[in-house]
Amino acid sequence: MKIAASDYDGTLFRNEEISRADAEGVRRWRAAGNKFGVVTGRDYGMLAPQLKYYGIESDYAVCNNGGLICRADGTPLWQGDIPLPVLAEMVKDPGVCRSFHFAFSAADTTYLYHESEGSWISREAKQWDFAIVEITEDDILSLPQIHQFSLGYPEAGEALEVSKKLNARFGDVVHAYPNRCSVDVTPKGISKEQGIRKLIDLMGWAEPEVFSIGDEINDLPMIEAFNGFTVDTAREAIQAKARKVYQGVGMMLEANL
Repeated sequence: MKIAASDYDGTLFRNEEISRADAEGVRRWRAAGNKFGVVTGRDYGMLAPQLKYYGIESDYAVCNNGGLICRADGTPLWQGDIPLPVLAEMVKDPGVCRSFHFAFSAADTTYLYHESEGSWISREAKQWDFAIVEITEDDILSLPQIHQFSLGYPEAGEALEVSKKLNARFGDVVHAYPNRCSVDVTPKGISKEQGIRKLIDLMGWAEPEVFSIGDEINDLPMIEAFNGFTVDTAREAIQAKARKVYQGVGMMLEANL
């Protein structure tokens, strides 16, 4: 069995679209009997409408950097858990307070507050018709199980800086992944590699060959674990870690059919 695991933003979704070549590559890959899914930092609700719009059919989704694993129809199979008292403390951190937004990901809902100019959460919610629930800081301790806490910044450098400080302060409980101008905070031990391995176990897929492809720091766990690939728009530091660089996801899939 062959399983393709593609990052979304910057990998499958580039230049504000999914190219026809990549969509056709996914179609041919699945028609040959292989499995395809997206392994992303996004919530499922932020991912599914875009995949449908571009005609991408998949066999699974690993969302929130491995924090949520779903069947193709979005049915949750597993999710991680960040202790709510840790989130309540984290929102008071000076670096966190500079974020454009505080977004809390549960299995079927995105909770949002502290949104300011520069945030993309409400804009994308309106564009792609997914629901968000607005809360206040007082609501944090009453939230359901949360598996990712997401932040946004004007520059990638600031996202990297905040990630390092959060890992130094809260690293015994969570891990902060910088992803361009975003910071995605997940439970400790959660990663895209872990998400893929958990998916394989949950689905009962016996000894599959995994073809992973991504373009950012949060993709490195799955690129390194599965001797994976990257795209030619990725930074040199990411390309150096990949087995091979392709012009797009479709070309990677075609080459490994």
